[in-house]
Amino acid sequence: MTPEDALEFVGNNHRAVLVTRKSRGGVQTSPVTVGIDDHGHVVISSRETAYKVRNLRRDPSVTLCVFNDGFYGEWIQIDGTAEIESLPEAMEPLVDYYRRISGEHPDWDDYRSVMAEEKRVLVHVSIDKVGPTRAG
Repeated sequence: MTPEDALEFVGNNHRAVLVTRKSRGGVQTSPVTVGIDDHGHVVISSRETAYKVRNLRRDPSVTLCVFNDGFYGEWIQIDGTAEIESLPEAMEPLVDYYRRISGEHPDWDDYRSVMAEEKRVLVHVSIDKVGPTRAG
C-alpha cells in the first residue's frame, strides 16, 4: 500500500486509534476521528490540554491504526510525524476537517465558538510508512 492508498482509505474511514509516546516510556492510546487535508496529511482534532498533544509536542512520532466503521474488516497502520496547529491559525483548517468528515454544520459560528472555547488544535500527520494492512 502506498501513502496515496492510505489517504484514500482514511478519506473513507474515519475511526482510528492514535499511539503516542509517554515521557517515561511506554505508549498512550487514544480513540480519534481522522480525516485528510489538501496537503496529503492525516488530520486529527484535539484539545490543546490533552495528553496526546503534550506527548506529541515532546515526541512527534505517531502510529495510527485506522479501521472501518464496522471495526472488523479492513484496517491499515500508518507511522508518521505530527505537527500541531494551534488557534487562531487552526480555525479554518478545523472547519475543513469537520466538513470533510461530517459535511456542513448547521451553525458555523457556534462551531467556531466551541472550537475556541475548547482550545482545539489540529494535528497534521505526515505519512512516513504504511503497513501492515489487513482484513479480518
